[in-house]
Amino acid sequence: MKSVLPSPPAARAATSASRSKLILAFAAVYTIWGSTYLAIRYAIETVPPFLMAGGRFLLAGAILFLWARRRGAPNPSRREWRSATVVGALLFLCGNGSLTWAEQRVPTGLAALLLSVIPLWMVLLHLVEERGAGFGPRLGFGLALGILGIIVLVGPSDVLGGGRVDTLGAAALLGGAFCWAAGSLHSRRVALPASASMAAALEMLSGGFLLVVAGVASGEAGHFHPQRAALRSLLAIAYLVIFGSLVGFTSYNYMLSHSTPARVGTYAYVNPVIAVFLGWWVAHEPVTPRTLAAAVIIISAVVLILSHPPTALPATCEEAAALPGDEQPSRPSTPLTAGLQRKS
Repeated sequence: MKSVLPSPPAARAATSASRSKLILAFAAVYTIWGSTYLAIRYAIETVPPFLMAGGRFLLAGAILFLWARRRGAPNPSRREWRSATVVGALLFLCGNGSLTWAEQRVPTGLAALLLSVIPLWMVLLHLVEERGAGFGPRLGFGLALGILGIIVLVGPSDVLGGGRVDTLGAAALLGGAFCWAAGSLHSRRVALPASASMAAALEMLSGGFLLVVAGVASGEAGHFHPQRAALRSLLAIAYLVIFGSLVGFTSYNYMLSHSTPARVGTYAYVNPVIAVFLGWWVAHEPVTPRTLAAAVIIISAVVLILSHPPTALPATCEEAAALPGDEQPSRPSTPLTAGLQRKS
């Protein structure tokens, strides 16, 4: 009987192709999600922040919704819409909305560093839920180190020399990181569509709509004239929709099913570095010794927290760490620490 197994050369070619796709996915997410901070800064130069973010997520969500329906995903129920609205409000209105607004006051590199504390919020919320279960010395040291990093970054201007950070902008970013972590944890407990693409589409559509409402309520619509939007802002928005939301989402989902949690968690370290470098290189943002010191401290804290035994961490901790400031894919069907398998 003829064997149905692939020949060794064919098997090696398939393995090589799969490895190449994974490398491309990693490279895409490293650069794309690290660069979205700079793209947001350019987008809000001539487009108000809440309206910009709302329009971005509405467009990306609509495209993803149509794509999911074409692939056979059923129409969502009212219950799923309600759940997605709560998650979308936490992730996109409060989380990404805070980032977009704060980038009017805080350089992109510092914004990325502050949002890298999402794993700290995630662990603290998980410890509150579990009444301290799983708390250990390494986790405690990681949390303390993260707090120290924030103090170094936003503390008095004479700490480690120069570079005062806008307090209100920093507070908005830390609050947005808290909401992002809370939304990530909440998404594990509510009814969302079985299709990961459909769930993400509903969250983007809900969050985008709420962002537009926030923009109108805050008076952005009254002084925004679309014809005055600069070409650079429009190109940045297109980049955020196409690459930040759609290409980045697809690459991330590929990684979820072809890589390990430890490797996925590396985004928590790489994204701020990319953002700081691009802010310095492209936008000529200053990088002070204080910024570098805070970056080392905060990223070291994230490494310690993510290296803690998985049983002591929330299932979505590494997922949230992987996306400090951009799209949060829908929850996987099993905990990330159990293999990062997602629903189809």
